Amino acid sequence: MPKPSRRRPDLGGEGDEVAELRQELEQTRAEVRDLRRRLRRTRDRLRESRPRDDVGYLFVVTYGRSGSTLVQGLLNSIPGYVIRGENAQILRHLYEFHRAGMKLQRRGRGWLKSHPEHDEQPVTQPFYGAEAYPRVPPHPLFRRIALDVLLGPDEATRVVGFKEVHWDEPDTAHYVQWLQRVFPGARFLFNTRDLDDVAQSAWWGDDPDSRGRLERIEADLLALCDELGGAAYRIHYDDYTADPSVLAGLYEWLDEPFDVDRVREVLGREHSFQRKPDAEA
Repeated sequence: MPKPSRRRPDLGGEGDEVAELRQELEQTRAEVRDLRRRLRRTRDRLRESRPRDDVGYLFVVTYGRSGSTLVQGLLNSIPGYVIRGENAQILRHLYEFHRAGMKLQRRGRGWLKSHPEHDEQPVTQPFYGAEAYPRVPPHPLFRRIALDVLLGPDEATRVVGFKEVHWDEPDTAHYVQWLQRVFPGARFLFNTRDLDDVAQSAWWGDDPDSRGRLERIEADLLALCDELGGAAYRIHYDDYTADPSVLAGLYEWLDEPFDVDRVREVLGREHSFQRKPDAEA
């Protein structure tokens, strides 16, 4: 009995078509693998750029030569705290951007209210598109910019913020309200110092009205501290440098364990701004 032939049947044109289909299938599989890799990379980037919603926010409010860098050191000695240094109130640019955007939106919506036949301003209008600024303020976007560009918390960060000595603008109270909206649950630590000592320091000594200016600045800051209620806490340089145990209340407010020995160790380090390498601390 003859053995069956193992030769594949001659499919003619059909065989070429099957080969082409197989080639297309392999190409499609390769494209799917590439898309999956791109999707994973996109997910990773989104995960890295997503605003951190699991951190707290703390800002140190004070004036120059009050011991604020020392306070910065105390806070950064708490595990999980990242309190950055001064930034010349860089976030005020976002605050001003938002205020300008809201003003622009009101202008645009005012025009639409007086021209109900239009859904948007026509291109012939000088403020075409002014109404496009979001009705819901983009606070999460501002928070993301601040976290990604300025504050930079890492995976181990529990509380992030900065200390700043420039809080003497007339609209500071409104700016702080904006910070509270951008950073939900934000808290503000107010640090003061004996004004006679501050007025005689390097930053203020050349100003004959330094004592008066400092009195006005401090009065405004303490009034703001009172307005913030439980979101604010006040410490005084001369008190905690003389007796570190007075800071126990601060740590209780922060809901952090108080280690007076660690606090003494931080207070014993030099923390200062120096105009020149040999300047006095």
